[in-house]
Amino acid sequence: MTVALHPGAQRDLDEAAAFYAREGSPAVAARFLTEFERIAKLVHANPGAGTPRTHGRRAFLTTGFPYSIIYKQVLTGVYVLVVKHDRRRPGYGGGRR
Repeated sequence: MTVALHPGAQRDLDEAAAFYAREGSPAVAARFLTEFERIAKLVHANPGAGTPRTHGRRAFLTTGFPYSIIYKQVLTGVYVLVVKHDRRRPGYGGGRR
């Protein structure tokens, strides 16, 4: 069982980390990435932990950052579809499968 990222989710994650490194500090960016890794491990171990969404997706809120991790359970583990800023672009990433 694995945690895989949609290419768009990888871009989302990279862009958010770059923003925090640029506007905050490398330490803030590292905390953001650590929080993402914590959630990835948690949903890998407990795929039903997130809040149910449409199309079999689930969302898990980050702690300390305004982001949600949108994922779905697949045969091989968990597939992260979107790393979404909660205060921007409400329908962002909705078309990712």
